[in-house]
Amino acid sequence: MKAVFKKRLRRCFSVFAKASSLSPIPYPLKRAGQVIVELMLVLPVFFMMIFFIMELGNIAYQTILYHHSAYELARIGSLVAGPPGGSPSSPAQVPHALQKMKNVLKEMKISCELSATNKITGTDPQSPSHSHEDLFVTLDCDGKLIFPMSRYFLSDPPRTKGIKKIIVKVRMPIEKPIFQ
Repeated sequence: MKAVFKKRLRRCFSVFAKASSLSPIPYPLKRAGQVIVELMLVLPVFFMMIFFIMELGNIAYQTILYHHSAYELARIGSLVAGPPGGSPSSPAQVPHALQKMKNVLKEMKISCELSATNKITGTDPQSPSHSHEDLFVTLDCDGKLIFPMSRYFLSDPPRTKGIKKIIVKVRMPIEKPIFQ
């Protein structure tokens, strides 16, 4: 009985020794599983990097679009907000300019919240009755993030909506005639 047990034990150890050093599986087939595992570990990280780069480009595009829109709205508002009838002493008409800017914003087909205020920024040393007024235009927009994985990390809370808040502020002098 002991001899049979020793024989089986030797045969079992010899199988383990052969499997570890002299594998019956050819080398390329043995490595095929390793390549798939490495690919599955690296591929999500690679795609995440690519999506982050593309999402940053998307955010930059939307920011440039909103900045240009705010600049154009401020330019239109500064021309419309001037005093009526060419009087330099009458105040700026910001509500009228704001309505005109909202109409133009609808034509642009951009969904943003628009606000405008005016502020006196100084007086003209050559004409003390002439004050400088600036129109401050603020666009509050929701930028839409479109790429998977990166939209979760770059969006504002709640992160499941994939929206990044973009706020643009532009300052433009209100056009007023100077009378002497």
